[in-house]
Amino acid sequence: MGLYFVKIIIMEIQIATLNDLDEILKIYEVARNFMKSHNNPDQWKNHNPKVETILNDIKNNNLYIIKENNCICGVFALIFGDDETYKVIEKGNWLSNSEYATIHRLAGNQKVKGIFNEVISYSLSKIKHLRIDTHKDNKVMQHLIIKAGFTYCGIIYVNNHEERLAYELIC
Repeated sequence: MGLYFVKIIIMEIQIATLNDLDEILKIYEVARNFMKSHNNPDQWKNHNPKVETILNDIKNNNLYIIKENNCICGVFALIFGDDETYKVIEKGNWLSNSEYATIHRLAGNQKVKGIFNEVISYSLSKIKHLRIDTHKDNKVMQHLIIKAGFTYCGIIYVNNHEERLAYELIC
């Protein structure tokens, strides 16, 4: 009888600190390069997300890191409450006006798979109503969002007036 080995991947999610900043910046650089190489050069151009935004997320305890084997492999912001950029939606409607959290600035190191699903699972353990948006050229993220059960709701505009495809999930 043969022996079978199963690799169990355990990811841990925790609030980011200033000590994590260098690794977080590296992950965002990997994500920008991935987007450029997958026909999405405009979403995080000009070194977005900006360091000031990341520092603000850390200060407000909105930024989370994902670790595998004690190494940071992903990062995302989970922000509870109304998102200013979601107040106006075009070519559609939100499914609900109930309390929600928004997932922003999600990125992985491209070495660890399953980060998106971990983020959604973690977020749903905190609140059952999520919103997320992405660039029209970010086909990879659109696929992941739809696969996770989100519903496309319409178009929103981020702070620099660029349009984003907006999605919602209510459990």
